[in-house]
Amino acid sequence: MTNSYPPYGGQQPDPNVNPQWGQPAQPGAYPGYGQPGQPPQFGAPVPPPKSNKGLIIGLSAGAAVVLLALCGGGVGLFLAAGDDKPDPVASSSSKPAGPSAEPSAGGPESETPAPDNNAVTARYSSDMSSVCDGSAILNAAPYTAGSPAKAYTFANSPDRPSYWSSKSISSAKPYYSKSADFESVAVVGCLKVVEGSEGTPKKCDYKNNDGKIVTVSYISSRYELTFYAAKTGEKIGDGGTVSAPANRCPSFISYNKLTMKSYAAPDSGTIEAALDKFLS
Repeated sequence: MTNSYPPYGGQQPDPNVNPQWGQPAQPGAYPGYGQPGQPPQFGAPVPPPKSNKGLIIGLSAGAAVVLLALCGGGVGLFLAAGDDKPDPVASSSSKPAGPSAEPSAGGPESETPAPDNNAVTARYSSDMSSVCDGSAILNAAPYTAGSPAKAYTFANSPDRPSYWSSKSISSAKPYYSKSADFESVAVVGCLKVVEGSEGTPKKCDYKNNDGKIVTVSYISSRYELTFYAAKTGEKIGDGGTVSAPANRCPSFISYNKLTMKSYAAPDSGTIEAALDKFLS
């Protein structure tokens, strides 16, 4: 603080006078019940009011720093959040996005059937028996339920289970097909012998090629008839049980020279009755 000097040189200041309050009041100058008079307004220098400009600038700068820090932190958080996002990983449960991601509820699913490794192309009517081994016939006629169809039937035997022989059908039947017209056949009936169904052999005597008399054991059995669509190899129906009777010796017989056995063929009348019912 600046020192106060007296207005006149050499005069010492009155020790009873407070320089902050000026000269003491003269007696009788101001009535105040003995109270000291008010100091003059010019008795002491009034300190200049403090400026808030620096404070405002400081606060503004601080606010800007805080704002920048917050902004920087937001950007940092945003970038960090972006960095923490896991990379997409393909999984079995993931589904492609979009309206065509999955079929609508209850709608049919279009599936392309898998190719059949066992499918064959028939060159002769006997090749149609491949259906009984599980093959489809590529050049067979398509089958439509309830529509007229041509049919072939084949049967195996206890002594030759892997060999299928053709069973004749009356040419008067609407489902009959000539051997040359095998590509028109849409249905194949397979007669598979029931294992353990052999009956008691019937002894039949015949002359062999050498003119000697031989005795052949003629054996009955049972078969299960199953219908298949020739072009696809799919099962389309059951024909029931067909017996192979051996109650009398046939006029002509084919037999095994080692075992001297012959197995009776499935009954043609029963086969045709099953075909009539299935294809009617």
